[in-house]
Amino acid sequence: MFVARQPIFDRNRKVWAYELLFRADGAATHYDGAEPSSATREVISHGMLSIGWDKMLRGKHGSINFGRDMLLQDLYSSLPPGQTIIELTEDIEADDEVLEAVRGVRDQGYRIALDDFRPGPRMDSLVELADLVKVEMDTPKEKQEIILREMHSRGIRVLSEKVETDTEFRWALRAGFDYFQGNFFAHPVILQGTQIPAMKIQCLRLIQEAHRAELDFTRLTALISQDVSLSYKLLRYANSARFGRQGKIHSIRRALVVLGEYGIRKWIAIAALPAIAGDKPSELVTHSLVRGRFCELLGQASGQGVEDQAFLVGLFSMLDALLDRPLNDALEELGLALPLDSVLRGMAPEESVLNQIYNLVRRYEAADWDGVDVLAGKLGTPSEVVGAAYREALPWADELAHAS
Repeated sequence: MFVARQPIFDRNRKVWAYELLFRADGAATHYDGAEPSSATREVISHGMLSIGWDKMLRGKHGSINFGRDMLLQDLYSSLPPGQTIIELTEDIEADDEVLEAVRGVRDQGYRIALDDFRPGPRMDSLVELADLVKVEMDTPKEKQEIILREMHSRGIRVLSEKVETDTEFRWALRAGFDYFQGNFFAHPVILQGTQIPAMKIQCLRLIQEAHRAELDFTRLTALISQDVSLSYKLLRYANSARFGRQGKIHSIRRALVVLGEYGIRKWIAIAALPAIAGDKPSELVTHSLVRGRFCELLGQASGQGVEDQAFLVGLFSMLDALLDRPLNDALEELGLALPLDSVLRGMAPEESVLNQIYNLVRRYEAADWDGVDVLAGKLGTPSEVVGAAYREALPWADELAHAS
Protein backbone atom coordinates (compact mmCIF):
# COMPACT_ATOMS: atom_id res chain seq x y z
CA MET A 1 0.00 0.00 0.00
CA PHE A 2 1.41 3.38 -1.00
CA VAL A 3 1.09 6.98 0.19
CA ALA A 4 3.28 9.86 -0.99
CA ARG A 5 4.43 12.45 1.55
CA GLN A 6 5.65 15.95 0.63
CA PRO A 7 7.05 18.23 3.37
CA ILE A 8 5.79 21.73 4.12
CA PHE A 9 8.46 24.08 5.51
CA ASP A 10 8.29 27.12 7.75
CA ARG A 11 10.30 30.32 7.22
CA ASN A 12 13.36 28.72 8.85
CA ARG A 13 13.22 25.79 6.39
CA LYS A 14 12.16 23.42 9.15
CA VAL A 15 9.48 20.83 8.40
CA TRP A 16 6.17 21.99 9.84
CA ALA A 17 3.83 19.47 8.19
CA TYR A 18 3.50 16.84 5.47
CA GLU A 19 0.89 16.74 2.75
CA LEU A 20 -0.20 13.15 2.20
CA LEU A 21 -0.95 12.23 -1.40
CA PHE A 22 -2.50 9.22 -3.09
CA ARG A 23 -0.30 6.96 -5.22
CA ALA A 24 -1.56 3.88 -7.04
CA ASP A 25 1.81 2.13 -6.91
CA GLY A 26 5.38 2.53 -5.71
CA ALA A 27 6.64 3.69 -9.09
CA ALA A 28 4.15 6.55 -9.50
CA THR A 29 5.64 10.04 -9.37
CA HIS A 30 2.37 11.98 -9.47
CA TYR A 31 -1.37 11.73 -8.89
CA ASP A 32 -2.80 9.38 -11.54
CA GLY A 33 -6.21 11.02 -11.87
CA ALA A 34 -8.09 8.57 -9.65
CA GLU A 35 -11.54 9.73 -8.50
CA PRO A 36 -10.81 12.27 -5.71
CA SER A 37 -13.05 10.76 -3.03
CA SER A 38 -11.55 7.34 -3.66
CA ALA A 39 -8.04 8.79 -3.50
CA THR A 40 -8.72 10.41 -0.11
CA ARG A 41 -10.20 7.19 1.25
CA GLU A 42 -7.10 5.30 0.15
CA VAL A 43 -4.78 7.83 1.81
CA ILE A 44 -6.69 7.58 5.10
CA SER A 45 -6.95 3.79 4.95
CA HIS A 46 -3.32 3.16 3.99
CA GLY A 47 -2.01 5.89 6.27
CA MET A 48 -3.90 4.82 9.38
CA LEU A 49 -4.04 1.05 8.96
CA SER A 50 -1.12 0.00 6.77
CA ILE A 51 1.72 2.44 7.36
CA GLY A 52 0.76 4.15 10.58
CA TRP A 53 0.02 7.82 11.25
CA ASP A 54 2.89 8.31 13.70
CA LYS A 55 5.37 6.62 11.38
CA MET A 56 4.38 8.87 8.47
CA LEU A 57 4.28 12.19 10.31
CA ARG A 58 6.93 11.82 13.04
CA GLY A 59 5.18 14.32 15.27
CA LYS A 60 4.40 16.84 12.50
CA HIS A 61 1.02 17.89 11.13
CA GLY A 62 -0.59 15.94 8.30
CA SER A 63 -2.57 17.62 5.51
CA ILE A 64 -5.11 15.65 3.45
CA ASN A 65 -7.30 16.83 0.56
CA PHE A 66 -11.05 16.72 1.16
CA GLY A 67 -13.70 17.36 -1.46
CA ARG A 68 -17.37 17.90 -0.73
CA ASP A 69 -18.36 14.21 -0.58
CA MET A 70 -15.58 13.21 1.79
CA LEU A 71 -16.23 16.20 4.04
CA LEU A 72 -19.93 15.41 4.38
CA GLN A 73 -19.25 11.71 4.98
CA ASP A 74 -17.38 12.55 8.20
CA LEU A 75 -14.36 10.41 7.29
CA TYR A 76 -12.00 12.92 8.89
CA SER A 77 -13.15 11.78 12.35
CA SER A 78 -10.86 8.74 12.19
CA LEU A 79 -7.82 11.09 12.09
CA PRO A 80 -6.19 12.71 15.16
CA PRO A 81 -7.66 16.24 15.50
CA GLY A 82 -4.69 18.14 16.88
CA GLN A 83 -2.38 16.83 14.17
CA THR A 84 -4.59 16.87 11.07
CA ILE A 85 -5.17 19.65 8.53
CA ILE A 86 -8.33 19.22 6.44
CA GLU A 87 -7.39 20.72 3.08
CA LEU A 88 -10.53 21.73 1.17
CA THR A 89 -10.09 21.35 -2.58
CA GLU A 90 -10.49 24.39 -4.84
CA ASP A 91 -13.71 23.08 -6.46
CA ILE A 92 -15.70 22.89 -3.23
CA GLU A 93 -18.84 25.06 -3.11
CA ALA A 94 -19.51 26.93 0.14
CA ASP A 95 -23.21 26.08 0.45
CA ASP A 96 -25.01 25.76 3.79
CA GLU A 97 -24.31 22.02 4.08
CA VAL A 98 -20.58 22.44 3.49
CA LEU A 99 -20.30 25.41 5.88
CA GLU A 100 -22.06 23.50 8.63
CA ALA A 101 -19.70 20.56 8.13
CA VAL A 102 -16.61 22.81 8.20
CA ARG A 103 -17.79 24.42 11.44
CA GLY A 104 -18.17 20.95 12.91
CA VAL A 105 -14.66 20.04 11.78
CA ARG A 106 -13.20 23.14 13.45
CA ASP A 107 -15.16 22.52 16.64
CA GLN A 108 -13.52 19.09 16.91
CA GLY A 109 -10.04 20.60 16.81
CA TYR A 110 -9.04 20.14 13.16
CA ARG A 111 -7.31 22.90 11.19
CA ILE A 112 -8.85 24.05 7.91
CA ALA A 113 -6.77 24.88 4.82
CA LEU A 114 -8.01 26.16 1.45
CA ASP A 115 -6.11 24.67 -1.48
CA ASP A 116 -5.20 26.64 -4.63
CA PHE A 117 -6.85 29.72 -3.12
CA ARG A 118 -8.28 32.36 -5.44
CA PRO A 119 -10.17 35.20 -3.75
CA GLY A 120 -13.77 35.92 -4.69
CA PRO A 121 -17.25 36.27 -3.19
CA ARG A 122 -17.88 32.53 -3.24
CA MET A 123 -14.87 31.96 -0.98
CA ASP A 124 -15.59 34.61 1.67
CA SER A 125 -17.61 32.38 3.97
CA LEU A 126 -14.92 29.65 3.86
CA VAL A 127 -12.12 32.16 4.47
CA GLU A 128 -13.82 33.12 7.74
CA LEU A 129 -13.39 29.51 8.90
CA ALA A 130 -9.88 28.90 7.53
CA ASP A 131 -6.60 28.65 9.43
CA LEU A 132 -4.45 28.51 6.30
CA VAL A 133 -4.72 29.33 2.59
CA LYS A 134 -2.46 27.89 -0.10
CA VAL A 135 -1.50 30.10 -3.05
CA GLU A 136 0.21 28.68 -6.13
CA MET A 137 3.43 30.35 -7.24
CA ASP A 138 2.16 30.90 -10.79
CA THR A 139 -0.49 33.33 -9.45
CA PRO A 140 0.46 36.89 -10.54
CA LYS A 141 2.79 38.46 -7.96
CA GLU A 142 0.57 41.48 -7.32
CA LYS A 143 -2.39 39.17 -6.56
CA GLN A 144 -0.24 37.12 -4.19
CA GLU A 145 0.74 40.29 -2.32
CA ILE A 146 -2.91 41.36 -2.01
CA ILE A 147 -3.85 37.91 -0.68
CA LEU A 148 -1.02 38.04 1.87
CA ARG A 149 -2.09 41.43 3.23
CA GLU A 150 -5.75 40.43 3.42
CA MET A 151 -5.15 37.05 5.06
CA HIS A 152 -2.62 38.34 7.58
CA SER A 153 -5.02 41.11 8.58
CA ARG A 154 -7.49 38.33 9.47
CA GLY A 155 -4.91 36.26 11.34
CA ILE A 156 -4.82 33.58 8.63
CA ARG A 157 -1.51 32.07 7.59
CA VAL A 158 -0.52 31.71 3.94
CA LEU A 159 1.42 28.93 2.22
CA SER A 160 3.26 29.33 -1.07
CA GLU A 161 2.89 26.11 -3.04
CA LYS A 162 4.55 24.76 -6.17
CA VAL A 163 7.79 26.56 -5.37
CA GLU A 164 10.20 25.23 -8.01
CA THR A 165 13.33 27.39 -7.82
CA ASP A 166 15.55 29.23 -5.35
CA THR A 167 14.50 32.54 -6.93
CA GLU A 168 10.83 31.75 -6.31
CA PHE A 169 11.51 30.75 -2.72
CA ARG A 170 13.44 33.93 -1.97
CA TRP A 171 10.68 36.07 -3.47
CA ALA A 172 8.01 34.27 -1.40
CA LEU A 173 10.13 34.65 1.72
CA ARG A 174 10.52 38.41 1.19
CA ALA A 175 6.82 38.75 0.36
CA GLY A 176 5.93 37.37 3.80
CA PHE A 177 4.60 33.84 3.20
CA ASP A 178 4.46 31.71 6.36
CA TYR A 179 4.96 28.27 4.83
CA PHE A 180 6.45 26.84 1.63
CA GLN A 181 5.91 23.67 -0.39
CA GLY A 182 7.22 22.49 -3.73
CA ASN A 183 9.75 20.45 -5.65
CA PHE A 184 12.46 23.03 -4.96
CA PHE A 185 12.57 21.72 -1.38
CA ALA A 186 11.62 18.09 -1.84
CA HIS A 187 9.71 15.88 -4.23
CA PRO A 188 6.99 13.68 -2.70
CA VAL A 189 8.50 10.57 -1.13
CA ILE A 190 6.50 7.37 -1.43
CA LEU A 191 5.98 5.39 1.77
CA GLN A 192 5.04 1.74 1.58
CA GLY A 193 3.08 -0.31 4.07
CA THR A 194 1.48 -3.74 4.24
CA GLN A 195 -2.28 -3.95 4.54
CA ILE A 196 -3.62 -6.45 7.05
CA PRO A 197 -6.57 -8.42 5.59
CA ALA A 198 -9.95 -7.91 7.25
CA MET A 199 -9.98 -11.41 8.78
CA LYS A 200 -6.65 -10.82 10.48
CA ILE A 201 -7.82 -7.47 11.81
CA GLN A 202 -10.94 -9.17 13.21
CA CYS A 203 -8.79 -11.75 15.00
CA LEU A 204 -6.47 -9.07 16.40
CA ARG A 205 -9.50 -7.19 17.75
CA LEU A 206 -10.75 -10.38 19.36
CA ILE A 207 -7.38 -10.98 21.02
CA GLN A 208 -7.30 -7.38 22.26
CA GLU A 209 -10.78 -7.74 23.73
CA ALA A 210 -9.85 -11.03 25.40
CA HIS A 211 -6.94 -9.44 27.23
CA ARG A 212 -8.67 -6.50 28.83
CA ALA A 213 -8.44 -6.41 32.63
CA GLU A 214 -12.15 -7.27 32.83
CA LEU A 215 -13.76 -9.43 30.18
CA ASP A 216 -16.87 -8.05 28.49
CA PHE A 217 -18.85 -11.17 27.60
CA THR A 218 -21.31 -9.20 25.46
CA ARG A 219 -18.53 -7.79 23.25
CA LEU A 220 -16.74 -11.13 23.04
CA THR A 221 -19.98 -12.88 22.07
CA ALA A 222 -20.62 -10.30 19.34
CA LEU A 223 -17.09 -10.55 17.90
CA ILE A 224 -17.07 -14.36 17.83
CA SER A 225 -20.59 -14.54 16.39
CA GLN A 226 -19.46 -12.51 13.38
CA ASP A 227 -17.26 -15.41 12.26
CA VAL A 228 -18.85 -18.76 11.46
CA SER A 229 -15.59 -20.68 11.74
CA LEU A 230 -14.71 -19.29 15.19
CA SER A 231 -18.28 -19.88 16.42
CA TYR A 232 -18.13 -23.51 15.31
CA LYS A 233 -14.72 -24.07 16.88
CA LEU A 234 -15.80 -22.56 20.20
CA LEU A 235 -18.96 -24.66 20.47
CA ARG A 236 -17.08 -27.81 19.48
CA TYR A 237 -14.40 -27.08 22.09
CA ALA A 238 -16.89 -26.27 24.88
CA ASN A 239 -18.83 -29.48 24.12
CA SER A 240 -15.70 -31.66 24.09
CA ALA A 241 -15.14 -34.45 26.58
CA ARG A 242 -12.56 -32.44 28.57
CA PHE A 243 -15.35 -30.43 30.22
CA GLY A 244 -17.32 -33.56 31.14
CA ARG A 245 -20.76 -32.03 30.56
CA GLN A 246 -23.93 -34.04 30.06
CA GLY A 247 -26.05 -31.53 28.14
CA LYS A 248 -24.99 -29.80 24.94
CA ILE A 249 -24.04 -26.12 24.85
CA HIS A 250 -25.75 -24.24 22.04
CA SER A 251 -24.87 -20.56 22.63
CA ILE A 252 -21.62 -18.62 22.28
CA ARG A 253 -22.16 -16.81 25.58
CA ARG A 254 -22.76 -20.06 27.51
CA ALA A 255 -19.64 -21.57 25.97
CA LEU A 256 -17.59 -18.59 27.17
CA VAL A 257 -18.97 -18.98 30.70
CA VAL A 258 -17.97 -22.66 30.70
CA LEU A 259 -14.40 -21.83 29.64
CA GLY A 260 -13.84 -19.17 32.31
CA GLU A 261 -11.47 -16.19 32.00
CA TYR A 262 -8.18 -18.09 31.68
CA GLY A 263 -9.74 -20.62 29.30
CA ILE A 264 -11.23 -17.87 27.14
CA ARG A 265 -7.94 -16.03 26.77
CA LYS A 266 -6.06 -19.17 25.90
CA TRP A 267 -8.68 -20.52 23.47
CA ILE A 268 -9.00 -17.21 21.61
CA ALA A 269 -5.23 -16.94 21.18
CA ILE A 270 -5.02 -20.47 19.80
CA ALA A 271 -8.13 -20.22 17.61
CA ALA A 272 -7.15 -16.86 16.11
CA LEU A 273 -3.57 -17.79 15.32
CA PRO A 274 -4.27 -19.92 12.20
CA ALA A 275 -6.37 -17.09 10.73
CA ILE A 276 -3.60 -14.56 11.40
CA ALA A 277 -1.10 -16.92 9.77
CA GLY A 278 -3.41 -18.17 7.02
CA ASP A 279 -0.99 -17.30 4.21
CA LYS A 280 2.14 -18.46 6.05
CA PRO A 281 3.92 -21.82 6.23
CA SER A 282 2.25 -24.13 8.76
CA GLU A 283 5.58 -24.50 10.54
CA LEU A 284 5.32 -20.88 11.71
CA VAL A 285 2.05 -21.68 13.48
CA THR A 286 3.48 -24.87 14.96
CA HIS A 287 6.61 -23.09 16.18
CA SER A 288 4.50 -20.33 17.78
CA LEU A 289 2.36 -22.93 19.54
CA VAL A 290 5.45 -24.80 20.76
CA ARG A 291 6.86 -21.59 22.21
CA GLY A 292 3.53 -20.76 23.84
CA ARG A 293 3.13 -24.14 25.51
CA PHE A 294 6.82 -24.31 26.46
CA CYS A 295 6.62 -20.90 28.14
CA GLU A 296 3.35 -21.86 29.84
CA LEU A 297 4.82 -25.04 31.34
CA LEU A 298 7.90 -23.18 32.56
CA GLY A 299 5.58 -20.58 34.09
CA GLN A 300 3.76 -23.35 35.95
CA ALA A 301 7.06 -24.86 37.14
CA SER A 302 8.25 -21.50 38.45
CA GLY A 303 5.34 -21.33 40.88
CA GLN A 304 4.95 -17.58 40.21
CA GLY A 305 1.41 -17.75 38.82
CA VAL A 306 2.43 -16.38 35.41
CA GLU A 307 1.60 -19.33 33.18
CA ASP A 308 -1.23 -17.58 31.31
CA GLN A 309 0.95 -14.55 30.53
CA ALA A 310 3.93 -16.77 29.69
CA PHE A 311 1.80 -18.68 27.20
CA LEU A 312 0.92 -15.47 25.34
CA VAL A 313 4.53 -14.24 25.32
CA GLY A 314 5.60 -17.42 23.56
CA LEU A 315 2.61 -17.53 21.25
CA PHE A 316 3.08 -13.98 19.96
CA SER A 317 6.87 -13.95 19.86
CA MET A 318 6.79 -14.58 16.10
CA LEU A 319 4.07 -12.05 15.32
CA ASP A 320 6.37 -10.07 13.01
CA ALA A 321 6.79 -13.09 10.74
CA LEU A 322 3.08 -13.90 10.84
CA LEU A 323 1.98 -10.37 9.88
CA ASP A 324 4.92 -9.33 7.66
CA ARG A 325 5.47 -6.25 9.84
CA PRO A 326 8.20 -5.07 12.21
CA LEU A 327 7.56 -6.55 15.65
CA ASN A 328 7.07 -3.14 17.28
CA ASP A 329 4.41 -2.21 14.70
CA ALA A 330 2.66 -5.56 15.12
CA LEU A 331 2.63 -5.19 18.90
CA GLU A 332 1.09 -1.72 18.59
CA GLU A 333 -1.80 -3.28 16.68
CA LEU A 334 -2.16 -6.19 19.09
CA GLY A 335 -2.29 -4.05 22.23
CA LEU A 336 -1.02 -6.59 24.76
CA ALA A 337 -0.80 -5.76 28.47
CA LEU A 338 2.37 -3.86 29.42
CA PRO A 339 4.29 -6.76 31.08
CA LEU A 340 3.87 -8.95 27.97
CA ASP A 341 4.50 -6.10 25.56
CA SER A 342 7.74 -5.06 27.26
CA VAL A 343 9.11 -8.61 27.23
CA LEU A 344 8.52 -9.02 23.50
CA ARG A 345 10.06 -5.61 22.76
CA GLY A 346 13.15 -6.52 24.80
CA MET A 347 12.44 -3.73 27.30
CA ALA A 348 11.48 -5.77 30.38
CA PRO A 349 13.70 -5.74 33.50
CA GLU A 350 16.26 -8.53 33.47
CA GLU A 351 14.91 -9.95 36.73
CA SER A 352 11.33 -10.15 35.39
CA VAL A 353 10.06 -13.73 35.65
CA LEU A 354 8.35 -13.50 32.23
CA ASN A 355 11.54 -12.16 30.70
CA GLN A 356 13.61 -14.98 32.20
CA ILE A 357 11.15 -17.60 30.94
CA TYR A 358 11.16 -16.15 27.42
CA ASN A 359 14.96 -15.92 27.33
CA LEU A 360 15.23 -19.46 28.66
CA VAL A 361 13.05 -20.74 25.81
CA ARG A 362 15.18 -18.92 23.25
CA ARG A 363 18.39 -20.26 24.78
CA TYR A 364 16.95 -23.78 24.68
CA GLU A 365 16.03 -23.44 20.99
CA ALA A 366 19.58 -22.23 20.27
CA ALA A 367 21.09 -25.17 22.21
CA ASP A 368 22.86 -22.71 24.52
CA TRP A 369 22.98 -25.16 27.43
CA ASP A 370 25.12 -22.97 29.66
CA GLY A 371 22.59 -20.17 29.25
CA VAL A 372 19.75 -22.62 29.93
CA ASP A 373 21.38 -23.73 33.20
CA VAL A 374 21.90 -20.13 34.37
CA LEU A 375 18.32 -19.06 33.67
CA ALA A 376 16.82 -22.30 35.01
CA GLY A 377 18.76 -21.69 38.22
CA LYS A 378 17.35 -18.15 38.52
CA LEU A 379 13.85 -19.53 38.10
CA GLY A 380 14.48 -22.37 40.57
CA THR A 381 13.57 -24.90 37.88
CA PRO A 382 15.74 -28.03 37.48
CA SER A 383 17.20 -28.49 34.01
CA GLU A 384 15.46 -31.84 33.60
CA VAL A 385 12.09 -30.12 34.13
CA VAL A 386 12.96 -27.69 31.33
CA GLY A 387 13.70 -30.58 28.96
CA ALA A 388 10.51 -32.38 29.94
CA ALA A 389 8.47 -29.21 29.30
CA TYR A 390 9.89 -28.91 25.80
CA ARG A 391 9.18 -32.57 25.04
CA GLU A 392 5.58 -32.10 26.18
CA ALA A 393 5.13 -28.92 24.14
CA LEU A 394 6.09 -30.55 20.82
CA PRO A 395 3.24 -33.11 20.42
CA TRP A 396 0.74 -30.69 22.02
CA ALA A 397 1.52 -28.02 19.42
CA ASP A 398 1.62 -30.49 16.53
CA GLU A 399 -1.83 -31.82 17.42
CA LEU A 400 -3.33 -28.33 17.66
CA ALA A 401 -1.72 -27.13 14.43
CA HIS A 402 -3.12 -30.06 12.47
CA ALA A 403 -6.53 -29.76 14.14
CA SER A 404 -6.89 -26.15 12.98
